[in-house]
Amino acid sequence: MHQFFVDKENVGKDRITIEGADVNHIGNVLRMKPGERVRISDSEEQSYFCHIESITGDAVVAVIDARDELGTEFAHKVYLFQGLPKSDKMELIIQKAVELGVYEIIPVAMKNCVVKLDAKKAENKTKRWQAIAESAAKQSKRTVIPRVHMPVSWDEAVLMAQKLSVTLVPYENERGLQATREVMQAIPENATIGVMIGPEGGFATEEIAQVSGNMHRISLGRRILRTETAGLATLSMLIYTLDE
Repeated sequence: MHQFFVDKENVGKDRITIEGADVNHIGNVLRMKPGERVRISDSEEQSYFCHIESITGDAVVAVIDARDELGTEFAHKVYLFQGLPKSDKMELIIQKAVELGVYEIIPVAMKNCVVKLDAKKAENKTKRWQAIAESAAKQSKRTVIPRVHMPVSWDEAVLMAQKLSVTLVPYENERGLQATREVMQAIPENATIGVMIGPEGGFATEEIAQVSGNMHRISLGRRILRTETAGLATLSMLIYTLDE
């Protein structure tokens, strides 16, 4: 069953109207026909099981069969702060993080980042990353499309993280998964959770020194994980510990 997203205004009492680029995708790429079932989520995080009633050149109308009461979202909103990696690793990180239920992704320019983006490159990259997030959200039947922020500085990231309930900072010099379990198991219901991941060169000494308060350094085990692995491993551990 294919997944699509619409604005709340497109949801009527018993029908939903799909507009924009998805119309061409449904009719000409997927070659869907009236009667086929789809899942549609709106901008207020409500989802519906529907069947297509009609397909025209500028709109697809679907009849609502039932509301998806269970949903597919993680009970906690998880914010991934990802140190900018080299090459196309960010695209992989975004795709897999969205599949694992991340709520927002914040690229972070850190001292040891090799990649340096000016404003124009950052804007173009962010548009590309957002498109990847939307595609991954459709594939994994998410109820929301996670937002990918424009890259921020380390200091800006710390300020954002301090506003969350708890932020986990995997750090290679930390030892002991038992402490990691204790931190994760103590996270309350409906908490907002930050996950702060360093770039290939790791956290700078002055950056890790700023980890305090609701920010907890944790271990991911005895092996050193690559930057594109560490965030996904942390998200997987959170799902195992906290998801129903």
